Amino acid sequence: MNKAHIWLRAETKPDEQRTALSPKGVKILIAAGFKVTVECSSQNIFHQVLYQDVNAGVVPQGSWVNAPNDAIILGLKELPEDNFPLVHQHIYFAHAYKKQDGWQALLSRFKQGGGELFDLEYLVDTQQKRVAAFGYWAGYAGAALAVLTWANQQQNINPPLVNVASYQDKQQLLAELEQAVSQLAIRPKLFVIGAKGRSGRGAVDLAKVLSLDVIEWDLAETQKGGPFAEINQADIFVNCVLINQDLPPFITHGLLKQNDRRLSVIVDVSCDPYGSYNPLPIYQQCTTFKTPCLRIDEHKVLDLIAIDHLPSLLPKESSEDYGQQLLIHLLTLGDKSQGVWPAALALFKNKIKDL
Repeated sequence: MNKAHIWLRAETKPDEQRTALSPKGVKILIAAGFKVTVECSSQNIFHQVLYQDVNAGVVPQGSWVNAPNDAIILGLKELPEDNFPLVHQHIYFAHAYKKQDGWQALLSRFKQGGGELFDLEYLVDTQQKRVAAFGYWAGYAGAALAVLTWANQQQNINPPLVNVASYQDKQQLLAELEQAVSQLAIRPKLFVIGAKGRSGRGAVDLAKVLSLDVIEWDLAETQKGGPFAEINQADIFVNCVLINQDLPPFITHGLLKQNDRRLSVIVDVSCDPYGSYNPLPIYQQCTTFKTPCLRIDEHKVLDLIAIDHLPSLLPKESSEDYGQQLLIHLLTLGDKSQGVWPAALALFKNKIKDL
């Protein structure tokens, strides 16, 4: 007996190759009695044939709009812009609950169509911790781009990084990193704050697989409050802490002007330059894969990377990892009165009231 019908829609955000459900996840859902439909996609890191091989129904891209009303539409990033009412239940990152651009138009479409939203960002456990996150691969990818930037700095390449593209898998990325650092007489030292968190673990693991020295700081080391002069003594600083209260910053322009600064690359994995709690108040804008580096100091070179979709660098591994975390909860979709679903639905209904 089918427990529910999950419809994996194709992503339409440019260059987004990640997916919320891998072929392996589809196979497990089907074995558990779910019906799974997968849209063809030129962007998905997993080819449609891999979904067909596990007996998923494969349909044209964008056909979710005509899916049966009881189908649960699963995606990752935003829906394509349109104005027709939304009649289905949707699971994806809507980026609407903090009143981001377009939030009223989107939620109005749900209200008009009677559809419902289970926002992936707000699927949380009893401790209010997200049940699925891309954090590990954000840290891994951020540290990787920082190492590539540092290696190119050593060869006086300016800008040190440009037009970054995703990698087929982490082996391809690691091969490029090894080649980059093996050409140099020295290897960089990394300084990671938030080393015990998801993204921090990813950054530390990247450093260790390349046999790089890495200083690991977390709550105990940062209790004294910043700025932290120790950061200047590393080549690369990786910030993996998302601050949600008013604290002294980790680094300042004054700190970076010290004569003994060794630091030449900063990667802000947490990437929150617009908030009042930004622990790195030395920049006010995100960077992109096309233009990854923001030059902070031209005289004594210092570049900063602040890309808000770092896991897209490794779409295969990040999709597999995220999908595995999410799968545990997708398997309970046959009864949305349990698990993470009731709270997510209640939050949606509260947000609808804000219209």
